[in-house]
Amino acid sequence: MENKEIISRLYKSMLLIRTIELRIAEIYHTDAIKSPVHLSIGQESIAVGVCDPLEKSDIVSNTYRCHATYLAKGGDINAMMAELYGKKTGCAGGKAGSMHLIDIKNGVLGASAVVGTTIPVATGYALAMQNEAKLTGHQRVVVALCGDGGTEEGCFYESINFAALHKLPILYVCENNRLAIHTPLEKRWATEQLCERMSTYGIETYKIDDADIFKIRDTVSKVVTDIRKGLGPIFIECATYRWFEHVGPVDDHSEDYRNIAKYQEWKRNDQILRLEKMLDLTTRNQIENEVKKILLAAEEFAENSPYPDAEELYTHVYAN
Repeated sequence: MENKEIISRLYKSMLLIRTIELRIAEIYHTDAIKSPVHLSIGQESIAVGVCDPLEKSDIVSNTYRCHATYLAKGGDINAMMAELYGKKTGCAGGKAGSMHLIDIKNGVLGASAVVGTTIPVATGYALAMQNEAKLTGHQRVVVALCGDGGTEEGCFYESINFAALHKLPILYVCENNRLAIHTPLEKRWATEQLCERMSTYGIETYKIDDADIFKIRDTVSKVVTDIRKGLGPIFIECATYRWFEHVGPVDDHSEDYRNIAKYQEWKRNDQILRLEKMLDLTTRNQIENEVKKILLAAEEFAENSPYPDAEELYTHVYAN
């Protein structure tokens, strides 16, 4: 059994993500949020399980479904909410929106709206970190997350091959929710043997079928230690399930591409409820109150922040 401190920390991180995203879903029906949103509700255990064992100086590379990983890695929540509102104080100056969250000082590499494009960027960052370690003596690690759809991009395999060839300090994590927008995995993959495909590059692979927060955390903790020692890239496939639509704030289980029985099965497996049952009422109430205060402060910060000046239209267009 994990100790209470770890359970409390994991619970708070997952609850913060869930609470904020549910609030984003509510706000989205107003005109406050200025960009599309891709919610990770139901998938929180991967972001939290992956990020919890990392050092602050380690880097996480996101997909466009990036709120969860950004928050789990310690990204500035006020700057995130302001970015969604299109405000000047946002993490990208209010010019990029939900799919482009970035917080380098907390180890969050910029996300991208284009499927798979962050994978080679993260791989290049790992190459730089490998060279950095020769000078500092300490090996930082990059974690590149992608969805199952991202593994279908050519740059994914090119990156894996390059990382394996040069033994780069990078962990690739596939958040496999079995959906590329509305197309189920069984209509896209000839076989489901993703880990076997990855192992042909000569790298270690792990598969976690149930989104178990402790399995994910323990596996990442082990492999990150191995990567720091120079083992090279490692690949983890984590099964999961997104409760909401591909992009937007609503439940779309009335659509025929969804399986309601599978949805109910994953809801019963909700890792937030699982951890909730492991904590006493006093601890839960304390954490829930802390999360509410964080959310209210972020919302107030975003609402009260100014919009970018008109002159900002002309900045960041060309490199200096």
